[in-house]
Amino acid sequence: MAVPLLDLKAHHEPIREEIVRALEETFASNQFILGPDVSKLEERVASYCQARYGVGVTSGTDALLLSLMALGIGPGDEVITSCYSFFATAGVVARLRAKPVFVDIDPVTFNIDPTKIEAAVTSNTKAIIPVHLYGQCADMDPILDLARRHGLAVIEDAAQAIGAEYRDGRRACSMGAVGCLSFFPSKNLGCLGDGGMIVTSDGDLAERLKILRVHGSHPKYYHKWIGGNFRLDTIQAAVLNVKLNYLDGWTKRRQDNADRYRQLFQQSGLLKKGAVRLPDAVYRESGVKHHHIYNQFVLRVERRDELMAHLKRKAIGAEIYYPVPFHLQECFQYLGYRGGDFPEAERAARETIAIPIYPELTMAQQTEVVDAIASFYG
Repeated sequence: MAVPLLDLKAHHEPIREEIVRALEETFASNQFILGPDVSKLEERVASYCQARYGVGVTSGTDALLLSLMALGIGPGDEVITSCYSFFATAGVVARLRAKPVFVDIDPVTFNIDPTKIEAAVTSNTKAIIPVHLYGQCADMDPILDLARRHGLAVIEDAAQAIGAEYRDGRRACSMGAVGCLSFFPSKNLGCLGDGGMIVTSDGDLAERLKILRVHGSHPKYYHKWIGGNFRLDTIQAAVLNVKLNYLDGWTKRRQDNADRYRQLFQQSGLLKKGAVRLPDAVYRESGVKHHHIYNQFVLRVERRDELMAHLKRKAIGAEIYYPVPFHLQECFQYLGYRGGDFPEAERAARETIAIPIYPELTMAQQTEVVDAIASFYG
């Protein structure tokens, strides 16, 4: 049985008619730029993330970029972030001619290690970007405390973590100055192309973000600031307004799939052998429902590259996120980092592999995935 890493056809088919109807209504309205569905989605997503304001933008990457712009980050400034994430997290800092400063990760969650951040703070540091990687929040309390002591802005990169909860049920995007979301089709809440959103509880910052996303124009044709074209398409917002109704159910099914994997891997004997280590949901506690929303289900494994080739031969979808940490990327050579500087990130890059976790995944498909992995390790 072939098992894809993600099955968007199975994901969309049950709500196809609702999506088509929403698209037809948008087409009939002819309000394609910042139409009413954008405002509606902004309000709903902000509320879902326990924030007051939402600003729909073109992508998760542009959510990060626009947030930095609104906070005045520019040449000579330093921004501390994880060295292990999707490229946009660090790339947006460099695009503004600021300096990305990298910190190693926690070996359990793959998120930034808060105990290593303070040593990276200098007089030029202006912000911290913790990444809620794979659907689990970074350890935010020590990060927020450090940021307060040093007067730093905190920008939450929650591109993979909409709805994920930290201690006491606090949601991703509700804790920093801003939170950044991606609606790329593979995300837990994905549109039919590119899309993103910034959420915040700071009214002045929200207004600045909305002005910057239309070239810094307010009123129209009068420019106090230099912004850009960062608008979320109304068509994508219409689709997302349909899909948001189903998000909690999809999250529950991802969590159920994660629990089923734990049972199957336990039964396989792979965990006793030590060849495979499953992801840990570290905030499982009273009051935390969405402790981990499993945008990805990432294993640590022995002989990772050989296993990847084996799964490919078996037609089992798998992916390596991410094979090269930021400090070893060619474009960041100018920062002066070397191999060995961030050993946990380098180890994760060698040992991790993601297997299917999407909501529509069946027990038979999960059994097929685990059996394929078990057959590799004998």
